[in-house]
Amino acid sequence: MNIFVTSFGSTRRVAFAAAACLALAPMPSQAAAKIQHLISPGGIEAWFVQDATVPLIAMEYAFGGGATQDPADKPGVGNMVASLLDEGSEDLDSKTFHERLERRAIELSFSSTRDYFRGSLRMLKDSKDEAFDLLRKAVTSPRFESADVERIRAQINSGLRRETSNPSSLASRKFLQLAFGDHPYGRQANGTLESVPRIDTADMRDYVRRVLAKDTLRIAVVGDVDPATLGQLLDKTFGGLPARASLTPVAEVEAAKPPQRAFIPLDVPQTVVTFGGPGIKRNDPNFMAGYVVNHILGGGGLSSRLYREVREKRGLAYSVNESLLWMNRSAIFIGTTGTRADRAGETVDAVEKEIRRIAEEGPTQQELDEAKSYLKGSQMLALDSSSKLASALLQYQLDKLPIDYIEKRNAIVDAVTLDDAKKAASRLWGQGLLTVIVGRAPQAAAQPASVTAPKAN
Repeated sequence: MNIFVTSFGSTRRVAFAAAACLALAPMPSQAAAKIQHLISPGGIEAWFVQDATVPLIAMEYAFGGGATQDPADKPGVGNMVASLLDEGSEDLDSKTFHERLERRAIELSFSSTRDYFRGSLRMLKDSKDEAFDLLRKAVTSPRFESADVERIRAQINSGLRRETSNPSSLASRKFLQLAFGDHPYGRQANGTLESVPRIDTADMRDYVRRVLAKDTLRIAVVGDVDPATLGQLLDKTFGGLPARASLTPVAEVEAAKPPQRAFIPLDVPQTVVTFGGPGIKRNDPNFMAGYVVNHILGGGGLSSRLYREVREKRGLAYSVNESLLWMNRSAIFIGTTGTRADRAGETVDAVEKEIRRIAEEGPTQQELDEAKSYLKGSQMLALDSSSKLASALLQYQLDKLPIDYIEKRNAIVDAVTLDDAKKAASRLWGQGLLTVIVGRAPQAAAQPASVTAPKAN
């Protein structure tokens, strides 16, 4: 057996509560962890950290595709597949499949994000053979039994109906439509009340056939297993998948240029405001400068400029946040807050004023130093469990970062200068905002361009 390993020093559904607790077990020292590049005998690659502190194995994995591979007229196919893969496979019906998960304290889940079909597997060391075999069955031989399909469809439809009266859901949906129009990123990843009833088993089997393939598979594993054993498990689990995916190409797209504003009337006690605009892609050389200055504006929680201006100084909202969101074919920044209807206009004005100020002036040197210090110090806290580390290692792969990125990250943060931060602030926020307001007619707000309240679809 040939296992190829290179090492780099580097700083749906819970089956059983014990597995979830162990998934949060602290790692002894992420700063001393060795991230290995493992290649199984069958050619399956993974980033891997071997750790025997607790008898647990955590694995995160992803296939390229996600919701962008849903048919244009049937958004939500990937979401339906993700909800049904653990509802029985091969000779196991849904009840038997879940009984085996629960009996061995195995946690297995799937999700369809914008660009990826993702999965998560956690188990006790002694349950690894059965856990990986159940995952193999799920991804290679899903049953999609009619009764299970209709039960899951009903659950998804129930959630979609609730979203029609949820201001945050309506604001998020409208914002993506405003930003991306007819591009796949503008569609609703979990489907609509119109599309979900029309998704059939053939759609789901076609999605599995096209998307779940070895060439786009990325894997991260952390836990108590040796490289040779892990290589065997990966081959048994994923070796039977098609060699190559058949993905529909997705075009590059830039979010719509601000300023634009939309208003959705909804009779709710609190008005929700979602705002944003074009962002910075993860592979852009200026990404880290944007990331640091974004922390100063809206990503730093109680210390952010938006929080101080909107919450502390004016008492307009309980919370306000803003973050960068990057995808394979685009990037945006997006923020949200909630306020009383009669103060919605004042809230939007305060957000716009603060964003305009940082775009024109940039941050201060003190703000930059404090943000860099926080971002460097918080990294290890964000990687303090096997599950968190596995998730981070998977994301680094999806972002096409080097395997020693954990070691390099603090130096990259440190390299951001005040001039870099000012340029990034101007680039991100100099054009203004795409703004969506959902709530009662805001008497005190500057009148936005109204849009008709969305119909249940």
